[in-house]
Amino acid sequence: MPVKNFADFAQNCRQHVDQYLDVSFPENLDPTQLRSAMRYSLFNGGKRVRPILAYASALAINPEQNLRLIDPIAAALESLHSYSLVHDDLPAMDDDDLRRGKPTCHIAYNEATAILAGDGLQTLAFDYLSRTDLPPDIQMELVKTLVAGSGVDGMVLGQAIDLSAVNQQLTLEQLENMHRHKTGALIRASVRMGAIAAGANKEQLNKLDNYAAAIGLAFQVQDDILDVTSDTATLGKQQGADIAHNKPTYVSLLGLEAAQEKAQSLYKDAINSLNGFDDSADHLRQLAAYIVERVY
Repeated sequence: MPVKNFADFAQNCRQHVDQYLDVSFPENLDPTQLRSAMRYSLFNGGKRVRPILAYASALAINPEQNLRLIDPIAAALESLHSYSLVHDDLPAMDDDDLRRGKPTCHIAYNEATAILAGDGLQTLAFDYLSRTDLPPDIQMELVKTLVAGSGVDGMVLGQAIDLSAVNQQLTLEQLENMHRHKTGALIRASVRMGAIAAGANKEQLNKLDNYAAAIGLAFQVQDDILDVTSDTATLGKQQGADIAHNKPTYVSLLGLEAAQEKAQSLYKDAINSLNGFDDSADHLRQLAAYIVERVY
């Protein structure tokens, strides 16, 4: 698995998106806690996987791509993702008290503020897409891609399936369908949006979509593995939460060893999808390795 310069690249990407988010959404005068809660959720130690994917896919298409042109897209993805986590943690959803080693938004503030913070972060994502220095037709394509990845046919649908699956026995096909929407859809959007901004053609987009579909599912398989093999301090969230909530997982359905084999198979699928790309796609290859090797 390639490792060359990946840590430096990932850190550079995090700095890019964090600086953009900090400057573009300052904690200025606000008579409520809304803006504070939104910033709390944006800056609580996230790995920034989705922004990194957008930067990496843009570089796979154009190795000379100016990453500053991708910053608003990266910010939109992180804002959208942060909203989803705030709402997922609510008592009516997954009812979690811990996220990335810190109190979840509704614990740090209150439930009503957390709901509104999530609403604000979701709309902020689309505001960011309107700020890109890209032609209007490309901006519209980016909006459509984020809607498809996050809305009623994407991430939100996956969450609805997840909630309805509690205490249910799912088949492997049903479990994969749930996670291809809940986790995979926004990951696919992240890869596609970076590539669109860099001028990808249809063939390149198809290959990158196959790559993203594989790592999107691998991400969730690895999450399920970590839920039983890691600990709360390392994960930054409650270990064993899926078991406690009686949720179907890859480990509960396949067993630990078979789930690990599934993650490795998806990694290989992702790498094979990048055939035809030169070393400009190495950061995407490194990201695929990171996703199945991470420990939190």
